Amino acid sequence: MTSAPIYRRVLLKISGEALMGSGSYGLDLATVDRIAGEIKAAIQIGTEVCAVIGGGNIFRGLQAAASGMERASADYMGMLATVMNALAMQNALERTGVPTRVLSAIPMTTVCEPYIRRRAIRHMEKGRVVIFAAGTGNPFFTTDTAAALRAAEMGVNALMKGTQVDGVYSADPKKNPKAERFEKLGYMDVLSRDLKVMDASAVSLARESGIPIVVFNIHEKMNFVRVLQGQGLSTVISN
Repeated sequence: MTSAPIYRRVLLKISGEALMGSGSYGLDLATVDRIAGEIKAAIQIGTEVCAVIGGGNIFRGLQAAASGMERASADYMGMLATVMNALAMQNALERTGVPTRVLSAIPMTTVCEPYIRRRAIRHMEKGRVVIFAAGTGNPFFTTDTAAALRAAEMGVNALMKGTQVDGVYSADPKKNPKAERFEKLGYMDVLSRDLKVMDASAVSLARESGIPIVVFNIHEKMNFVRVLQGQGLSTVISN
């Protein structure tokens, strides 16, 4: 018997890099399809899902700015990359029969809807997966901050941060095998210890909104659903 989810409504944040699979850039369609399948499984156990996807697999604004490009222009290019990823995920979800809407913070009505909070909530109430594209619509803010902002606006029960590892560690476990793994952390622990989970503005926004951040490994098959049911390995950041 499928156990009920412990979160009724969640925002899933995944990096653009998570969609690369074993490649070094771009989209791996098999990986996109697998993640779409896991979102579908999450809906089937009774969780409402919205999502924010980064754009780092296509374009990294910060790296371009470091190479001499104006930061605002670089960030806008990064936002457009997130729209491409959102459309790819929408396509994968709809091929599995999941109704989906992409809402962009930068209006581009030919390919997706403009972001309107009440419209987004209505889509979720109707059982659609809402994918938020183009970050916050402003340069100098990361997609992590966009995820925390949309999570607060949608009134979610948790911000699910899909990463390369199964939780939060005291250091990069790939570089330091002795790094300590945490089961639970407070928001202030993350900020004061400068743990590289999300950027400080995203953590602060989640803290102000009282939204727990659940960090888990997105690459482990069906881990998203197990974590929603309180079974998979994860780190919970809350008060």
